[in-house]
Amino acid sequence: MSTQPPLLLLHGVTMSAAAWDTVVPLLDGRFDLIVPTALGHRGARRTEGRATIEALTDATESLLDERGLTTVHIAGNSLGGWMAIELARRGRATTVCALSPAGLWEPAETPGRSRETLMRTKKLADSTRLLTPSLMRSARFRRNSFRNIALHGDRLTVEQARTSFHDLVGCNAAMDLLTTTEYLHPLVDPTCPITVAWSESDRIFPPDEFVPIARTRLPNAHFVTLRGVGHVPMIDDPASVAQAIVDSIDGHAA
Repeated sequence: MSTQPPLLLLHGVTMSAAAWDTVVPLLDGRFDLIVPTALGHRGARRTEGRATIEALTDATESLLDERGLTTVHIAGNSLGGWMAIELARRGRATTVCALSPAGLWEPAETPGRSRETLMRTKKLADSTRLLTPSLMRSARFRRNSFRNIALHGDRLTVEQARTSFHDLVGCNAAMDLLTTTEYLHPLVDPTCPITVAWSESDRIFPPDEFVPIARTRLPNAHFVTLRGVGHVPMIDDPASVAQAIVDSIDGHAA
C-alpha cells in the first residue's frame, strides 16, 4: 500500500484520463495518483439512462469507497473541477484544486455560448471522424483544432491529439452533460480548503464573465490565475498545472 497521500485527478467533458498524461509524471512519486475516466466517456462504463453530473459524481464517490478512501486531495478541470467541488460538498475531499470549473451558469438556463461552442465541436468531430485523425500530423492543424481549449494545441504530440479526438467522438454522455439543467450551487462553508485556478486565456469560460460568479458561489475559496494557458491548461503548460495542484495542497498542509 502506498504511503503517499492520495490525489484524484478528474478530466473535463468529452475527455478521458489521458488528459492528465503530461501532468502525471510531474506528480507521481509525491502522491498516490488516482486518474479515472468518467462514467459515460470513452473507455469507461456507459451511463444507465440520461447522463448527469450527479451520476458521474456518484460513480467517482463509489470508486473512492472501493479503494477504502474516505477523503482524498482532488484536482479537476472544467467538468472535473465541478465534480471535485461536489465531492467536497459530500465531505470526500481533503483539498480541492478546481481548474476553470464548469457549472457556473444560472439555474435552468438553456445552454449558453460556452456550451454551444462545445456542442458544435462535438458535432463537427462526429462528422469528420474518418478524416481528422490523419490531419493531426500537421502541427498547424493541431493548433487550429484545439484553439478553443488551448493556446498551443500544437504542443500535443500527434498521438495525444488523436487520442483527444477519439475521446471526443467516443463520449456517449457528451450531449446529455452539455445540455444539463444542473448547476453548481453555492458552497459557503466547505469542509476542506478549495482553490479555484482560472486559466487566463480561457475561451470556453472567459474569466471576466465566470470568475465573478465563481467568487459569489464559492466565497471562501482561494482564487489564483494560471497565466498563458487556455481552458484545458494541461495542454499548454503541464508544469504550471502540477505546481498549482501542489500549491493548493501544500498551502493547507497541517
